[in-house]
Amino acid sequence: MIRILLILTMLIGIGGRVEAQQALTAAEVIQVLSQAASEAQARGRPATIAVVDRVGNVLGVFQMTGANNADPGFAALSVPANPSLRTVKVLDNPRGTNTGLNGVDFVPDTLAAIAKAITGAYLSSGGNAFSTRTAGQIIQSQFNPGERNTPSGPLFGVQFSQLPCSDLNLRLAGGTAGPKRSPLGLSADPGGFPLYKNGELVGGVGAIADGTYGIDTDIFDRDQDLDELIALAGTVGFDAPNAIRADRITVDGKLLRFSDAARGNLLSNPAAPAALSSIAGSIVAVAGYFSGTIQAGQAFLAITSGFALDGHTYGLLSVILVDQTATRRFEPIAGASLSAAEVKSIMRHALTIANSARAQIRQPLNSSAQVTISIVSGTGEVLALARTLDAPVFGTDVSLQKARSAAFLSSTQAASLLRLADAQRLTSAVPLLTPNESLLTTYLTQSQSLLGPAVFADGVAISARAIGNLGRATFPDGIGGTPNGPLSRNAAEATPFSTGLQLDLVLLDIASHILFVRGNLASDVSTQCTRTSAPLGTRVLANGLQIFPGGVPIFRGESLVGAIGVSGDGIDQDDMVAFLGLHRAASELGTGLNNAPAARRADQLTPLGVRLRYVSCPVQAFLGSRATNVCRGH
Repeated sequence: MIRILLILTMLIGIGGRVEAQQALTAAEVIQVLSQAASEAQARGRPATIAVVDRVGNVLGVFQMTGANNADPGFAALSVPANPSLRTVKVLDNPRGTNTGLNGVDFVPDTLAAIAKAITGAYLSSGGNAFSTRTAGQIIQSQFNPGERNTPSGPLFGVQFSQLPCSDLNLRLAGGTAGPKRSPLGLSADPGGFPLYKNGELVGGVGAIADGTYGIDTDIFDRDQDLDELIALAGTVGFDAPNAIRADRITVDGKLLRFSDAARGNLLSNPAAPAALSSIAGSIVAVAGYFSGTIQAGQAFLAITSGFALDGHTYGLLSVILVDQTATRRFEPIAGASLSAAEVKSIMRHALTIANSARAQIRQPLNSSAQVTISIVSGTGEVLALARTLDAPVFGTDVSLQKARSAAFLSSTQAASLLRLADAQRLTSAVPLLTPNESLLTTYLTQSQSLLGPAVFADGVAISARAIGNLGRATFPDGIGGTPNGPLSRNAAEATPFSTGLQLDLVLLDIASHILFVRGNLASDVSTQCTRTSAPLGTRVLANGLQIFPGGVPIFRGESLVGAIGVSGDGIDQDDMVAFLGLHRAASELGTGLNNAPAARRADQLTPLGVRLRYVSCPVQAFLGSRATNVCRGH
């Protein structure tokens, strides 16, 4: 406590602004649930509503009575139906070919509501307020969705983060410390919003009443979405500040969307909602997420939240993770080929660059970028993880995914490990989602066809941006009528619920977790995604693969020794913090550590005459500086 007070004093002394952290009380959780349930009642549509705090603790889940509880069962998996469950269906592929999670119809609606609430909280911060509608806009195969010949959304693939099998995100048994996992990853289905108190982010609310866990594929109209209207009612009194809502923020010159619903569309009066006890329904427990008793939320940066201020490890103010016993997580340590001093230097330089970088998706304009930074060994072991003060929570897990993804696909062992992974999956006792499941080697074969027979075994340095180039439904990205990227499903099958290798690596984990929550499996998934723990090494891809920019491998001379991943306020900013942070640390250290040699980088590859990208840094990157092209020549 003394250390935190000293840090706060230091902040105030250097002109920083620190306010008392806010948190939802148990009474306020009931208020949010009451307001949302009253709107559902006014519409005659029973809903399931969830409230979470900023770090993902589920504070309350209310399920109204009267909805169809018929569980379809799933004969293909030889698992009995559970008629007491209320389930939703994942949106069918509009092109008629269901793969991945498309068309799955046995998902408990409690999980959909929780995923929406977590998304509203995790994608937001003190400088931006994003909803699940915003998420839907930035993860689809065109940006904006519905436009022709435009690249995919800047966060294409982020939906498969915060996975239930993640080894970084904590579980209900881990006390109040976050970040907590999400049962379905991040949601793009309208009906999830952040919650604020006195302008400070304190959590999120999610609702589902329409029976479909989907996505809005046409943002050029204004919908009256049932789930969104219900969730919006829950935010009244806990509204996101207008100045930081998504519809005040642009990306690539395009205005983001926050909500198609407005308060004037509500049929109820959220200022005078019905008492929750008077609405037909009940507070329900959700295995692995919620005990069934309404809880108060945690104040962000309180030790009990799992996020704590730190002012000495890297020589500047940062935020670190702690567990329920206040033990520091992910302290800088040595890896097999990286010293602890090298790890600390890389982190310090990356944090310094973030603090001086101009944010992309944050208000007010000319704010510094807020990011999370992860450094891993060549086999995915976490060597360090730290954050700036107001980085959105989603980036905690995503930064680690990016680092591990770059390390894995830059390894000379990646191809052989994917083959071994398939062999293990085919002998798994866990029910398969046939015919949805795709063999991982399908993506290897596609990659070999495009990039050569030695791909993922030849030691080419593959950045997170290059992975994204290969993981889109068209190659080049956004050009209609072209073949799919080799890490993606083909255009007829690819959707946000079926991205390709990224999802297929973890599909069994997600399915098994759903079965556990339903009561069809006795045990939850392990804290090791991909179901390939032995063949994929110590911690490689243990929280899943990520396929949008912000991660680069770390080399010593010609040898891969690790990777750095960054996630926060803009993908070009993420690239720059990773790439330039590593370069500046290398200049300081003089130990041969650096970015990959230029001749080995993925941007030397030109499949089908299209040059892959390695990193893309902002043109005018830094606050108070006119410097341009800051990554050139490094």
